[in-house]
Amino acid sequence: MTKKHRTGNFRLQTAIDSLPEPDAALGEHSRRLVALIHDEIDASGGSMPFSRYMELALYAPGLGYYSSDLRKFGEQGDFVTAPELSPLFSRCLARNAAEVLTAGGDVLEFGAGSGVMAAGILLELERLGQLPRRYFIIELSAGLRRRQDETIARMAPHLRPRVEWLDRLPRGGFRGIMLANEVLDAMPVERFQWQDGVLTAMHVVRDGEGFGIRFVPAGERLRAAFDTLRARLPKPLPDGYRGEINLHLPGWLATVADTLEQGVLLLIDYGSDAGEIYHPERHDGTLMCHYRHRAHPDPFRYPGLQDITAWVDFTAVADAALAAGCPVAGYNTQALFLLASGLEAMLAEIDPADSVALARCAGQIRQLTLPGEMGERFKCMAVQRGEAPALPGFALQDLRHRL
Repeated sequence: MTKKHRTGNFRLQTAIDSLPEPDAALGEHSRRLVALIHDEIDASGGSMPFSRYMELALYAPGLGYYSSDLRKFGEQGDFVTAPELSPLFSRCLARNAAEVLTAGGDVLEFGAGSGVMAAGILLELERLGQLPRRYFIIELSAGLRRRQDETIARMAPHLRPRVEWLDRLPRGGFRGIMLANEVLDAMPVERFQWQDGVLTAMHVVRDGEGFGIRFVPAGERLRAAFDTLRARLPKPLPDGYRGEINLHLPGWLATVADTLEQGVLLLIDYGSDAGEIYHPERHDGTLMCHYRHRAHPDPFRYPGLQDITAWVDFTAVADAALAAGCPVAGYNTQALFLLASGLEAMLAEIDPADSVALARCAGQIRQLTLPGEMGERFKCMAVQRGEAPALPGFALQDLRHRL
């Protein structure tokens, strides 16, 4: 299963029931994280916002899912991302990056996963004659840094000297293109409930050796964000509706905008516009967890051993980017973004006599573009600062009117 696929309720329950048990070492790793979260809940008076729980579950130093050395990507991990699925994805992104790099500049990638995308982009940019001066990677996990370094050294050893790892964004003055593939979905979110005209926030409490939930009056920031959300929705939210709001998004985009002097930030993630994300029929939100290639909705199962994600509200992304001085330059489905970037032409490069390679490539293209796979669920959005060229990925279709 590729990351972020959604399934029906029966399949979700089946996935929960059939989750494999972790071995003794992994079980102990999870219990250590549970103890840490329990201690913070106790110190906080008996509960913590869901966003704080999600932050610790994913990023607690040494124990959180993304900050540990656990294998996350590929067949041996918990999910497969588009760059892991096919090198064609990275090549398409490189063709968009090349347009920005014609004026010079660098590439900066947020959270480079296994390093496969960085290596693929560098190799394609080399082929196009548009190599950046530097390819920066912002990665906080020491384990992932090591894996990225090994991957790039194996796939593109002659380009490894161009790669530099950073702990944080460089100070202002960045020119070029920034890439964030499946970054926003892993930002901690607040979970809310709209019941009898009252907005409450989900808090996490201790429940024996695990966790339970409690709803408390929403804080000022959540109420303000919810009021903004309700004003833009085409249909009212039904009574009892539960959903998620990313309160970290505006601050993150403002920080990125302060760094980006001229160029483009390209965001690729699963999600949609606010009207679809908060549709009345999606009455229990979009939170989803990924463990050993199984998708399920329980964020309290095996903390530290599973990914926790939520759909990205690209309407909110557009609003936050505009407020930060970076207007949206394009918005599209992944399918049409990749097709406009030359995906089908890459298939034509394969020797017609090589039926195995043709079949493999065609299968990869189907997974990247079919509506039932990644093609419609994933969206691509570009925001820009200053003068920047139009990206080819938005030539066939631009859905900014839906935002």
